[in-house]
Amino acid sequence: MSYNVKYEDIGLKDYKETWDYQAAIFKELVDKKREGESLNKTGENYKPGTLIFVEHPHVYTLGKSGSENNLLIDFIQMQANGAKFYKIDRGGDITYHGPGQIVGYPIFDLEIIKIGLKQYIFRLEEIIIKTINEFGLKGSRLEGGTGVWLDPEINGKARKVCAIGVKASKYVTMHGFALNVNTDLTYFNYINPCGFSDKGVTSLEKELGKKQDINKVKNIIRKRFTDIFDIEWTKIAS
Repeated sequence: MSYNVKYEDIGLKDYKETWDYQAAIFKELVDKKREGESLNKTGENYKPGTLIFVEHPHVYTLGKSGSENNLLIDFIQMQANGAKFYKIDRGGDITYHGPGQIVGYPIFDLEIIKIGLKQYIFRLEEIIIKTINEFGLKGSRLEGGTGVWLDPEINGKARKVCAIGVKASKYVTMHGFALNVNTDLTYFNYINPCGFSDKGVTSLEKELGKKQDINKVKNIIRKRFTDIFDIEWTKIAS
């Protein structure tokens, strides 16, 4: 059974504004379930999932299990670099979002898809692994750390290309993934990315030696979502 999903690419958008937007969609789905209303695919109360693609101005976000000690600069220095900081309700530690990075927020009902949260995260990682493979890069998983990595098994060479952090309630998800495409990686120098002090961060641009067509990457990611989640797109907005 295909899962119906709306797709929105909202361009470059403030982090808090986007957070509020996805939280409103998330709340609507969760409230329907708490009220005991049917969310069956054919029911009148059925709400399709939503996949949001966005780029954010420079911002650091800290998950609920993270430590502020992994932010290596003070707020004055951070503001001098044009960045903001938010504590948020996803899993994971600290990460950075900025221009040239594809941030994806899938707001999906896992009960309809019939998978648990662990399998959901595995599928997100698989989408990114298959996406970057089309550019000749071999993505892998790191034991004890979510996301997609290059050379995770080689000491001193492990580097993350995509961070993943999610929240779920009533099997409804929010937050998601951040794939570094043409990202300014110097902003990662001011944090221990995802809580790791001994591992690096990379991007498609860095690995491939030139800037990449970010819209091409988005289209590949969407295709992989279609395959891996058996998605039927109900609306495309841009």
